[in-house]
Amino acid sequence: MTTTTKHYRWVWCLLVFISLTLTLQAQKTEAYVSQGDTVMLQGTVVETPVIEKKHSPHKASFYAAILPGLGQAYNKKYWKIPILYAGIGGVGYAIHFNSKYYKKYKAAYRDFIIRDPGNKSYLEFLPPSMTEDQIYGEYEQWFEEALNSKKQYYRRYRDLSYIGMVGIYVLQIVDAAVDAHFYNFDISDDLSMQVQPSMMAPIPGDFAGVGLQVKFKF
Repeated sequence: MTTTTKHYRWVWCLLVFISLTLTLQAQKTEAYVSQGDTVMLQGTVVETPVIEKKHSPHKASFYAAILPGLGQAYNKKYWKIPILYAGIGGVGYAIHFNSKYYKKYKAAYRDFIIRDPGNKSYLEFLPPSMTEDQIYGEYEQWFEEALNSKKQYYRRYRDLSYIGMVGIYVLQIVDAAVDAHFYNFDISDDLSMQVQPSMMAPIPGDFAGVGLQVKFKF
């Protein structure tokens, strides 16, 4: 074997070794990239669960108790708030009006009974056709009863106005609680009711009857 032949054989072996080495390295790199891609793909499908907050009737009642209308705002029933405060304003005015005239008639009745020359608030309610001498004469009993009747009248409606205010306050708390209970209530399109005539099965020894059948579909 000549020196040239040996030289070519060594070169051929070296080329085969380099080729095998590069092939194995390429396979390792491809496997690493594929494994990394798989991890990345698996990472994209992971979803974080969303925790839905439950609408609480207790919170709605608590907010409404703190401030009228706050429970309705919590339930997102904003259109009820102006109606609520219109009612509160109306009843509040009734309390102010009746309290004002109750105090006036109370003072007038007291001054008329005591007959203190320095306190004659009852003259404010003296009819235009009468004089002070007349109400201390023939019309004295009538005028006294009129003042007392007016005093009782305005006191009664003042008390009723206070009761009305308490009623509005309690009612808006109940309304907020009920709305909160039905906040997540879903009315499905499949819910329906049908009323149709039907023939009732006869009882042995009796005749068949006609009636109405009500069907509920859920």
